[in-house]
Amino acid sequence: MSHVVVVIGGGELAARAVDAVPRDAVIIAADSGLDHAVTAGMRPDSLVGDLDSISAGGRMWAYAHGLDIDEHPVEKDATDTELALEAAAAVPDATHLLVLGGAGDRVDHLLGTLLALGNARLAHLQRVRAIIGSTQFVVVHAGHRVTLPLEPDDLFSVLALHGPADGVTLTGAKWELNDAHLDGTESLGVSNIAKERTVIDVTTGVVTVVIP
Repeated sequence: MSHVVVVIGGGELAARAVDAVPRDAVIIAADSGLDHAVTAGMRPDSLVGDLDSISAGGRMWAYAHGLDIDEHPVEKDATDTELALEAAAAVPDATHLLVLGGAGDRVDHLLGTLLALGNARLAHLQRVRAIIGSTQFVVVHAGHRVTLPLEPDDLFSVLALHGPADGVTLTGAKWELNDAHLDGTESLGVSNIAKERTVIDVTTGVVTVVIP
């Protein structure tokens, strides 16, 4: 089992996010994510992005600590987060991905991050999740069965943010699903409640579990 953590921008990391970082994880910082990672006591292994928002101090920290720096042009077709996720997907033997970011005030950035987590290049990973602000997201790709990080009575929602998903099965919840179809334009899975060990799997498509 190999863990990769990607730290993105958006502001200071929540304590919940910092506590979720495995001790042996490979840590990749996306641009100003390096500032937030270092402030939280992490030591990133690499820095990716166009480096237009990292602080001068953060840039000097990266040089001083010998980070692998993959700098890109400011005018590009991929966000810094997408570039960092691409790097994470290429980490040898990677099985678990965790993305951390501050809450920020850019809804477009949040949506872009969630959409990027559904990219097919991440489909080989056993688990894909993110903690943005204090909200946790678990993204389940086709062919995967995931036990959700929930306690009894925890609130959560299941959404097909990446388009139609079929064969969605959810157990251990107040409202369970059995080989269900979820469409990207409906809110069927909003506001469910965990009852016991909550497990979800999907046959085709991608579903996103939101844990407030």
